[in-house]
Amino acid sequence: MTDGVNIIKGYLRNLPGKPGVYRMMDAREKILYVGKAKSLKARVSSYTNLAGLPYRIARMVNETRSMEFVTTHTEVEALLLEANMIKRLKPVYNILLRDDKSFPYILIDTTHPAPQVKKHRGAKNREGYYFGPFASVQAVNHSLHILQKAFLLRTCSDSVYNARTRPCLLYQIKRCAGPCVNKIPLSDYKKLVQSAHDFLSGKSQTIKQSLTLKMEKASHEKAYESAAIYRDRLKALAAVQSRQDTAQGHVQEADIIAGFQQGGQSCIQVFFFRAGQNWGNKAYFPRHHKDQGMVDILPAFISQFYDNKPPPRLILINSPLSQAALLEEALSIKAKHKVKISLPRRGNKFNLVCMVEKNAREALARHLAEKSSQKKLLEALAGKFNLESPPDRIEIYDNSHISGTSAIGAMVVSGPDGFDRGSYRKFNIKSPDITPGDDYGMMREVMTRRFKRQLKEDPDRKGQTWPDLLIIDGGKGQLSVVQQVMCDLGLEDIPLVAIAKGPDRNAGREDFYLPNLAPFKLPVNDPALYFLQRLRDEAHRFAISSHRQQRAKKMHKSILDDLPGIGPSRKKALLLHFGSAKAVESAALSDLEAVGGISRILAKNIYDYFHEND
Repeated sequence: MTDGVNIIKGYLRNLPGKPGVYRMMDAREKILYVGKAKSLKARVSSYTNLAGLPYRIARMVNETRSMEFVTTHTEVEALLLEANMIKRLKPVYNILLRDDKSFPYILIDTTHPAPQVKKHRGAKNREGYYFGPFASVQAVNHSLHILQKAFLLRTCSDSVYNARTRPCLLYQIKRCAGPCVNKIPLSDYKKLVQSAHDFLSGKSQTIKQSLTLKMEKASHEKAYESAAIYRDRLKALAAVQSRQDTAQGHVQEADIIAGFQQGGQSCIQVFFFRAGQNWGNKAYFPRHHKDQGMVDILPAFISQFYDNKPPPRLILINSPLSQAALLEEALSIKAKHKVKISLPRRGNKFNLVCMVEKNAREALARHLAEKSSQKKLLEALAGKFNLESPPDRIEIYDNSHISGTSAIGAMVVSGPDGFDRGSYRKFNIKSPDITPGDDYGMMREVMTRRFKRQLKEDPDRKGQTWPDLLIIDGGKGQLSVVQQVMCDLGLEDIPLVAIAKGPDRNAGREDFYLPNLAPFKLPVNDPALYFLQRLRDEAHRFAISSHRQQRAKKMHKSILDDLPGIGPSRKKALLLHFGSAKAVESAALSDLEAVGGISRILAKNIYDYFHEND
């Protein structure tokens, strides 16, 4: 291990004692670890004393062949930069948050005189009120359903709104006030919008009291139809209130984050409370070494979790944190308001954290049970296909096209943790030599591109992205094509299996083809057969969805899109002048020159583009 130590010592001579972030890389310049330090010199020098390092860290030092450094003004800046780099680079020795997608919000869009309420995900670059995050799209849909029933807000797009000449079905079933056809004055509609805003901001009791008074007044005035509308809106609000846990500890705005460890693995459960309501929860299973405790895992999780999300004012946790004050300061700077991280020891908030921890414990138990079942299936697979050991990475390939058009090759990946959707890949078939509909040629191109790139990136075959088993959706012909590609690339040692659909495409009667062996079937009730069917079906689903996306893009593509020197403004001018792209294609040179913004040279280029074969 002295090689790594000597390399690290070589960097120490010029390192400053300033805050910053460092990266450790192996001989192939693959990122091993990203860390932050209050003093880069002091932190990096700690790696040169192998006797005081855990075995895992000593092994990382042994693999280190180069380092890179970024200095920052403060340790807080270093912490924020470290979280961003870990998420982007995914170093193998860091605690890594997986499946970190942005959460959906509810947006009351105020850019229109009659504001629309809708789902929103991504950057908050549209004017309006944002409420969230919600743990899932289902939670957002449920809340939107309540908002429609309680406040009669429109959910239609602006273009649909502007085109309406009579009320839609939502108005008929009392889910919309009908501002599009003046069934309600805009001033009254904006009061409904304000009520919805207040409700989502936590003022539900005030809204209920106001609606109750209006219902009673309408009833006294014998306006029973109006009273019934207020009654239905109160029922919708009551449904929301009934879903909330009465023991939520009077939490208005907080994220409750609790972790649980067992069997060398962890689950971190996150509950979102906003406006005094539980807006859902989500379980995470971060990647880490088995000897790392929650005191290290939880701060790493929190810093990465809030890298692309606004933190609330209060975060409740169930475990002490290393450098909690530093994390609070970093999150406060990011959120532009004070963020407090609290570890409650008693009271309602403690009971709430215990409830979240219980959910984490149960989620981890389910996860471990699923992994155990997955492990048994992989072991069965190894026995069926004569593999040396259960595969850690299975790649499944399928193609999709319609008469050769919009041809797509798809690769999905599975392993001990199930489907690894972050590793899925699609291949747009590019070769002009492939005859439309040539499945063999498409498979040849996909496999050649996949493994030529893999050999270029990892010629020594030491990385974790090499498959232990390749599964091809097809029969003997597809297997022969893949065999030839792998032989040409010197990769004959990677096991191959082709799955051909059974007679009449019946599931359960598939034929399995292995190199140099006669085709065979698996017993109809064999769990391994069901597992292989799931793998094949997932590859088929991904291929079909990728193909549909490609086809949809082409359907919206104009022949003007490829014109040289024509941007959106000039394309609009051409369409306004001629009426259609087809008319532009057949226009005379003099007509093109007459279009505003089209010079004589550009008109000649457009004309030549459409008449190059004349």
